[in-house]
Amino acid sequence: MNPRLRRPRDLAVALRQLARRRPREAEEYLETHWEEWSALAVADPHDAADILEAIDEEAAIRLISDLEPGQAAELLEEMNNEVAAGLLEEISPESAASLVAELPADEAADIVGHLEVAARSAIFDVLDDEAVDQIAEVLRYPADSAGGLMSMEPAMLPDGLTAGEAIEALRRLHQHVDHLHYVYVVDTEQRLVGVVSFRELVFSRPGTALDEVMVANPIAVRAETDREDLAELIQRYGFVAMPVVDRLGHLLGAVTVDDVLEAVQHEATEDIAAMVGAGPEETIYTPFLRSVRSRLPWTAVNLGTAFLVAFTVSRFEPIIDQFAVLAAYMPVVASVGGNSGAQSQAIIIRAMAVDTIPAQVTRRILGRSVLIGLTNGLVVGLLSGLIAGGLTGQPKIGFVIGLATLVNLIIANVAGSGIPVLLHRLGQDPALASNIFLTLITDMFGFGGFLAIATGML
Repeated sequence: MNPRLRRPRDLAVALRQLARRRPREAEEYLETHWEEWSALAVADPHDAADILEAIDEEAAIRLISDLEPGQAAELLEEMNNEVAAGLLEEISPESAASLVAELPADEAADIVGHLEVAARSAIFDVLDDEAVDQIAEVLRYPADSAGGLMSMEPAMLPDGLTAGEAIEALRRLHQHVDHLHYVYVVDTEQRLVGVVSFRELVFSRPGTALDEVMVANPIAVRAETDREDLAELIQRYGFVAMPVVDRLGHLLGAVTVDDVLEAVQHEATEDIAAMVGAGPEETIYTPFLRSVRSRLPWTAVNLGTAFLVAFTVSRFEPIIDQFAVLAAYMPVVASVGGNSGAQSQAIIIRAMAVDTIPAQVTRRILGRSVLIGLTNGLVVGLLSGLIAGGLTGQPKIGFVIGLATLVNLIIANVAGSGIPVLLHRLGQDPALASNIFLTLITDMFGFGGFLAIATGML
């Protein structure tokens, strides 16, 4: 390690890069330079967490165990939740509970939710009842809901105070409140009655009643609200946080824009995985057997669709025997169709991720897909037909390939747009393995349609 790297930030960047390239060297350095590791964990927990994720699990456990519980908990909060849960499972329930107790309830729930049932129960047996109740309250809600994302410790004040009294109360609360963007005003029964920005509160005259500066009856969401709807509201109104209430209007917590952004990014990666049949919750840290279980069903489906395509092609053995060159050009038709369909599919799924598509717009979308497929099909079909006809010296074969390409591009564009819409209408995730079904259609019509046209024209 370069001795000139004395500033914590420089050291953090150098160690993170070393941990990713040569983790064993990073482990040895950190274990022999404990003071530097301790200073790094305090000054730059983000990079320190990245280092722990990159090195061997046993070394990570030793390094995090040497820290104070508060410091160690801050690193766990910055780590991937599955990795953090894996570390907790490898230490004693007492040590794990001391770290979980230092975490905010929402962050603790994110990590505890990835623990095996036995490990979770062992930690809960050690934690005090209040902490367990708070974590269990968050775990009641789906991870992709407002309840699953909310912080249970928003800046909350009773109505009836003046601005000066409110600021004094916040001074006493600041150690227990992470976000002071908004101050939520509640009545005696903890029902949300108003919200005031921290900036507005600070610049108000001390004697001004809180009721005069707050926004009464603010927009709020229920705990069951999906993260997509939550993100849409925050974006529409330009909020930096959104209060969460129960059905009677009691304030449960608040979701910050940072939490929503992280959730939306997580959903985007889920959609990418789901499109190809991987488990939506799977990451590079997911245990081996869980990854196998999540992927195997869709791999089996893919195998079935492949055999279906093979069966379709086998029905055209006579024409392939007569014109063997057709076998060489079958993948061309299927490939361009698959690529064009994937483009349409990506556009539709992207649109659905931003907002829902009204039913009356669906017909227009499909018509647009036909027009795009027809236009591109005419260009690509003509080009592929000319190339194939020139290479084979048989204009008829070029015409067959060109026509098959045109037809497949139209079908692929309609399928790429229609499959996500159909899955949404059926109440399923639009990204759910849609790529597998799209591949089935483009291959079926790419191979089968091509050979059917060839049979009729050659």
